[in-house]
Amino acid sequence: MTQIISVENSAKEISAEDAKLIKKFLADNTLFLGPDPEIMKDHDLMPRTEREDEAINKVNDSHLIARIRDRLQSGCDEGYEMVEQMGAAPGAKWGDVITGIYSASGDLAIASAGGVLLFSALVHHPIKYIIKNWWNEPTVGVNEGDGFIHNDSRYGNVHNTDQSMIVPIFHQGKLVCWVASTVHEGENGAIEPGGMPSMAESRFDEGLKMSPFKVVQNYQIRKDLLTFLQNSVREPKLQYEDMKVKLFACLRMKQRIEETLKTDGPDALVSTLRLTMENVRAEVKRRLSEWPDMSVRTYIIQDSTLRENCIAKVNLKATKKGDRLILDFRGSAPEFSNRPTNTVLAGLKGMISQLFMCYIWPDLPRGQAAFAPIEVITDPYSILNSSYNAPNSQSLMSIFTGFTAVQHAVTKFLYSCPEKYTKVQAPAFNMINTFIWGGQNQHGEILGNLCADLNGMGGGARLDVDGEPALAPIFATMADVGEQEINEEEVPFLQLVSKKFTRDAIAPGKYRGGQGYTMMVATKDSEEWGFMTTTQGAKVPPIQGTFGGYACGCYPLSKIQGVDIYEELLKNPEKFKHSIEELMNERAFESASYTTHHMGLGFEISKRGELIMISQGAGAGYGDLLERDPEAVVKDIRENLISHAVAEHVYKLKIDPDTLVVDVKATELLRAQERKDRLKRGKPFNEFVKEWTTSQPPVYLPYFGAWGDDLDTLYMGAPDKTRKANEYRPNYMPNPKDVRIAALEVAIKQHGISLEEKR
Repeated sequence: MTQIISVENSAKEISAEDAKLIKKFLADNTLFLGPDPEIMKDHDLMPRTEREDEAINKVNDSHLIARIRDRLQSGCDEGYEMVEQMGAAPGAKWGDVITGIYSASGDLAIASAGGVLLFSALVHHPIKYIIKNWWNEPTVGVNEGDGFIHNDSRYGNVHNTDQSMIVPIFHQGKLVCWVASTVHEGENGAIEPGGMPSMAESRFDEGLKMSPFKVVQNYQIRKDLLTFLQNSVREPKLQYEDMKVKLFACLRMKQRIEETLKTDGPDALVSTLRLTMENVRAEVKRRLSEWPDMSVRTYIIQDSTLRENCIAKVNLKATKKGDRLILDFRGSAPEFSNRPTNTVLAGLKGMISQLFMCYIWPDLPRGQAAFAPIEVITDPYSILNSSYNAPNSQSLMSIFTGFTAVQHAVTKFLYSCPEKYTKVQAPAFNMINTFIWGGQNQHGEILGNLCADLNGMGGGARLDVDGEPALAPIFATMADVGEQEINEEEVPFLQLVSKKFTRDAIAPGKYRGGQGYTMMVATKDSEEWGFMTTTQGAKVPPIQGTFGGYACGCYPLSKIQGVDIYEELLKNPEKFKHSIEELMNERAFESASYTTHHMGLGFEISKRGELIMISQGAGAGYGDLLERDPEAVVKDIRENLISHAVAEHVYKLKIDPDTLVVDVKATELLRAQERKDRLKRGKPFNEFVKEWTTSQPPVYLPYFGAWGDDLDTLYMGAPDKTRKANEYRPNYMPNPKDVRIAALEVAIKQHGISLEEKR
C-alpha cells in the first residue's frame, strides 16, 4: 500500500493510462466502505440535475404542481397509516414512524404529515450512499424491484433502534425518485433489550449496525438475509413482520406515484419534487430575512450519562444575519468515549429540522428544504458531533437537549418578527420518560421493547395560553401515547397507574407548561423480566422557561422493593395510593424498602410486585408567574394539578382552603411585596458577574464542556482535565460498579478490616 501511495504522489511522472489503472485498482480494492463524511456533513439540497432542468422547463404551472404535490402527500399519509395500523413494534402502533418521497438525487421532497419527521430528514444520507456506492457496483446494483434496509446512525439515522426500508422507483427503465419508510422498531440485539442500551460502552455493544444494503429483490424479502437479521435480535417475529410492513408501505407509495406518472407524466413528477424543495428553501430564506439581525446565547444541561450524574453542557449561540441563520454549538461537552449519550452531527441536524418543520414553520411542505439553508457549527468529537467510534445508542439525550437549546433561542427571534407562522412557545418537555422492558413474557416468548408513554411530553406554554398537558413528543407532533391495556396482552407486567397527571409537576409562569403524568409498573407473570429507563432530568431540569417563565421540576425514579403489590391489593387495598408523592411519603408497606434513583436506570430483573415509578415531565412556563390569573391557579387546584400550599407559595396568592375563593386584596399585597423583595435580592449585572463567575469549574463538580467565554478549552469532569476544542482526547468514565466497590473498600478499611486477609 505504501508503494501505491508513493506512485500516486508522483502521478505527474506516470502516464494518464497508468494513473487511470491505479485509480481503478484502488477503487476495486477498497478495504472498507465506511460512513462517507462528504455525504454525512451535507444537509443542503443536491444541485439541480439536467433531468430536473428539462422537466421544469416543460412543466412549471403552479396549480398543477400544487395538485400533484397534494396527491403525493396523500400517498405518503396513506403509507404512514398502513405502517401505524399493521406494524408490530409499539413504536409503530403509536405513530413513531414516517414515510417520504425523495428525488432521484436522494433529497427528501415530501413526508407524511404524521410521524417522526426527524427520520425522513436523515434518510437522504443513506440514499445518497446507495447512489454513490451501489449504483454501478457489479455485485450489488440498483434495479427495479430492489429494496434497501439500514439503521446505523453513522450512515444516516437517529440510532440503531430505528430501521428504514428504501425503495427506488423507475419509469420506463429510468430512476425517477425514491420512497422510504422508517419505524422505531425497538429490539435490535443490543447488550440490553429494547434497542437503546444505556450500558453500551462501545459501538459494538449497540446491536445491529446495518449500513445500507439490499434486502429486497423483485419486491421480495431475501430469506437468507432475513434469517441473518432475525438471528441477530431477541424478537425474530418483530423483525420479519415490520420489514414486510415497511416494504408494503413503500409499495403503496410506489402505486400512488405510478398513478401520477400515468395521468401527468414523468416530467410533471420530477418537476413537482424539485420545485417543491426549491420553493420551500427560497421561502425559508425569505422568512429568515424578516427576523431581526442579532445573536442569542443559551445553554441546556444534561445531568447524567444515564449511568452517573454529571453536568454536560449543550452550548448555543444563534446568530441571524440577513437571510442566514447560524447555530453555533461550540463549547458543548466533549464526547464520552464509553457512554452512549453522544450523537453524530447528522442526528443533531435532523432533530433541529423537526423543530423548524413542526414548531416554527408548520405551514410549509414537510421536507429537507425547510432546514437546508440553516448553518450548524460544532466542535469535532463533541457530544453533538461525535466520532464514528463513539457509542450513540442514546443519542436522544444529546439531540433532544440540542433541540431545546434552539427552541429556547428562536423564541427571541420570533417574538420580534412582524409576521409569525405559529405562536411563540416556550420549550416542550424533551426527555423520553418511559419504561424499556425485556425478558420472557407470560407466553414464553423473549421480548424487548418499550412503552409508548414517552409520547406524552408536556407542551410548552404559549404567549397567550397554558401548555397542553401530555400532548405529544417533540420528535413526532402527531403521535399517540398508546393503550397499556393492549400492550398487557403481550407483556407480563401491569401499569398500575398509567397516565395520571402528577400533582405539582409544573413549570410556573404567567402561562404554565403542560402537565406530565405518573407511571407505575410491577412485574406479575414472569420470573425473567426486567426494566430500564433512559432519560435525564432528576437533578437539573432539561429545559428552560421563556420570558420569565420557569423550567419544569426534576423527576427522579422511585422504587418500592421487598413487597408484592398484587398480594397487598388483595389483602390491604387501602394501602395503595395512586401517586408517587403519597406512596413515598406515607410508606404504608412496613417491610418494604423505599429508594430514589436518577432517571438513567440500567436494565435489571424485577421481582413480582415490586413497584417502579416515574413521571412524564412538564413543558416550560412563559412569562412572569406573578402575572398569572389567580382564577387560572384555582382551576389547577380544582383539577388536582397543583396543591393548595404550592399554589400559594409559588404564585403568591391567598386562597381560602375550603371554598377556594381568592382573597384579592391579600393577593395584591403579597405580589407587591414579592416585587419589592425581588428588587432587594437583585444586584447590578456587573456586581453579579464578579461574585458569580469563577475562572474554572468547582473541584467537586463533574463538569463537561466550555466554562465562561473560553470556548477553546473543554473540561472533562475535573478542572485539571481538559482538551482543546478542535483536538481529540479520550474521555472515559469509570464503571459505576468499580466506583462503588472502591468506596466500599475504603469503608471496610476504616473499620480496620484487611481485604487481603479475607482473600
